[in-house]
Order: sequence, then C-alpha cells, then structure tokens
Amino acid sequence: MTIVLSALFRYPVKSMAGESLAQSPVGPLGLPHDREWMVADRAGRLVTGRDFPELVLVRATPGEAGVALAAPGRPNLFVPNVAFSAAHEATVWSDRFPAWHGAQEADDWLSSYLGARVKLLWTGPATARRVKGHPDVPLSFADGFPLLLIGEASRENLSQRVGRSLAMARFRPNLVISGAAPYAEDDWQTLRIGLVTFRLEKPCERCVFTTVDPDTGEKGGDQEPLRTLAKYRKTPDGVIFGRNVVAEGEGMLEVGMPVTVLAGA
Repeated sequence: MTIVLSALFRYPVKSMAGESLAQSPVGPLGLPHDREWMVADRAGRLVTGRDFPELVLVRATPGEAGVALAAPGRPNLFVPNVAFSAAHEATVWSDRFPAWHGAQEADDWLSSYLGARVKLLWTGPATARRVKGHPDVPLSFADGFPLLLIGEASRENLSQRVGRSLAMARFRPNLVISGAAPYAEDDWQTLRIGLVTFRLEKPCERCVFTTVDPDTGEKGGDQEPLRTLAKYRKTPDGVIFGRNVVAEGEGMLEVGMPVTVLAGA
C-alpha cells in the first residue's frame, strides 16, 4: 500500500481549535502561522487546554495582518499584529524567550471567555526561540518542535483499544500519514514528502490534554485515551504517541502526496 500524506493541520493560537489545510508551505519553522500566538498568564507563562479545556472551542483564523478569533457566546474579534507593541517575556515549559504583548482588546476578550485574567502574546514577525539542541531550527509557541506527525493507523488502533472512535483533533498533529501499519512511525528516521525531507527527532510525550473532547471542550472522566496509552505506550520519558519532526529545507505540501521513508524500518 502506498504511504501518503492524508491530512494537514495547523493551530494558529496554542491550544485553540486547529485548521485543516489542503495544502501549505512548510519549512524549518513548520507550517505558516502555526502556534504563532499564545494565551498566557500575567507573567507570560503558557496557558493551555490542560488548564482551560474550553480553549479548544475557540477558532482562530490567521492572516498576514493578524488573527481573527471566534468563540461560543462571544462576538468575533480581529486582533491586528500592530497591536502587539510591547516586548514581553514568554515562558513555554522551561523555555523563556522574547515575545510581544499589547493587544488589550484581545486580553479582555479572552479573559471574559475564560473567567480568568490572561493575555495574548505574539511571536513577532520572526520568532526569537530555537529548538533545544538545534540552534539553527526556529520554534514558535509549540511545545518543543515545529511539527508533530501521527499515523492514521495508529489512531485507529488506539480507538479500537479504547472502544470508541477518537478524533485525530485530540492529538493535535500537523502531519497525518496513511497507508502504513499502526505505529510504523515509531521506527522512521527520515521521510520525504514532495521535495522536502523531514527528520523524525523523538517520540511525543502525551498529557492530560488528550482527554479533552475537541467538540465539547470537556475533559473525559474516564481519563481516556491517556489511560489506555499508558498500558502499552509508557516509556521512562512518559506516555508516547506520535513523533516530533523538523523539516530540512522548504517546499509545498499537499494532501495526497506520497511519502517516502528514507531511513528507518
């Protein structure tokens, strides 16, 4: 069976709903506008769907001039990039790096929606952050790497083990691959899609965010799929599902493109 790129997603604001794309440029920073904005607390520390599951119900539509936000029960809001006029330190896990703040209307809009005082940060036109151990690889507000890849067969296998269909949106990948065996991506080292080569750097450790239903914004009381994953995908580093990826060079991706495994089983 031919292995293909079966879906493309980006998440303009960290932890908010993803966008499904038919095609997209890709480069070392990942997909354009992916995690380019982030909700933060007063100190600039990341605020995610782990803390506020209802963030997954907010839809963010990015453009070169800014990002449009839409949420249940709230008027739509366009946030122009020119509103981010003040330098502000951002913290994503253990990383601290310069970002931008100043869109007061967005801060108020998000704070009202979440019922807690938060602020919206922007990476700026060029992110100052880099992937740990890879000073040449730029990084947005993503957890640790520019891209996340998951095999469709892996999602299907996990769904069977849990006993119900789990939407791929729970796992927030950028690249979805079909036509390979479940968890085949565990052993891949490099891929080529179109004219771009991708390095699969490390497994992705998963957290309680996977228990949030992307359609309702509610955490599952049964702790699934994390509970099932822990039974057969637990490592010394954590429960793993998917692979963190870096693109070598730039090019165009389109859903349906064949995937060539260059190194790895």
